[in-house]
Amino acid sequence: MKQKFIRDFEANSIITETFLVRSKELRSKKSGEPYLSLVLSDKTGDLDAKMWDNVEEFDPLFDKDHFIKAKGLVQIYRNKPQMTLHKLRRLEDHEVDFMDFFPSTSKDVEQMYAELLDVVAGFTQHPLRAVMQELLLDDEVRCRLKRAPAAKSMHHAYLGGLLEHIVSLCRLARLVVQNYQDINIDLLLTGAILHDIGKIYELSYERGFGYSTKGQLLGHMVLELEMISGVIARHPDFPAELKTMIAHLIISHHGEYEFGSPKLPMTVEALILHKLDDLDSKVQAMQWMIERDSNLEGEWTSYSQILQRPIFRGSRKQPDSETAPKTSPKPTEEMTPAIGPESVKNKS
Repeated sequence: MKQKFIRDFEANSIITETFLVRSKELRSKKSGEPYLSLVLSDKTGDLDAKMWDNVEEFDPLFDKDHFIKAKGLVQIYRNKPQMTLHKLRRLEDHEVDFMDFFPSTSKDVEQMYAELLDVVAGFTQHPLRAVMQELLLDDEVRCRLKRAPAAKSMHHAYLGGLLEHIVSLCRLARLVVQNYQDINIDLLLTGAILHDIGKIYELSYERGFGYSTKGQLLGHMVLELEMISGVIARHPDFPAELKTMIAHLIISHHGEYEFGSPKLPMTVEALILHKLDDLDSKVQAMQWMIERDSNLEGEWTSYSQILQRPIFRGSRKQPDSETAPKTSPKPTEEMTPAIGPESVKNKS
């Protein structure tokens, strides 16, 4: 078990700890000699790291998504912690506690799933209630939904995040319909539950967060249509028009063609679903950014590629002057900043 997490690291301290390697690049110094540029992580955040010496010895020992135990010096560079690695070794899976490395929802997954079942039990339209109960009571769906993240990195990107997102949308939907007339609440709630449920198969989340082969080839919308169509096929009296309305909710919830939506929302329920989905994902992403941002000082977070802006977080208690210097060390080749993150398409 880890003794200290990344968010607790102090500047100008020698750290020996275990990490998950989120990214690994072999680069060249100006002299032509190789160095390693890494992003190390645990459940509390990410840490830029560099290894400048003995690269030929350590490079073959590990790769991306491996666990390592590393020793190095943590310093502050451009208002962010950065670790210079002195030595490391790869760890086998049995040597670590996976829960130390993967962020997870702070909410009770059993309570959230029970709330989701209560939502469906309250449906007044019997066909929808029967189909959705059958889907959510499926053992595989239930097991995966309690664990799956809602995204690889964009929003609710932690274990249990998908379930948290779905429950949040159901709560928002119930609030919104109080302000409008003639909204089919059962249909809207069905869309809230189904709109991202295909991510239980689209994403891989047994180690790092990524995409499964099926997810890469099909995407979560197609997987959702397959899932719900398979259940509906076992209910021959299910209304054909209702099935079409459900399918439209699924394929239009991204809202815009540029964000990967095959169709624009063309029903009131589809429009509400899109707007609530966008709201919940953006608010959570912003709060997550504030909580985990690596900038140590100042009222603003670093620039978010996902949200395409920095986030104002207000004043924040400054690190103790004895452990965190007020000024950054003079940049040297040994502290060259990592290449900026690749752009991410802004969709929920």
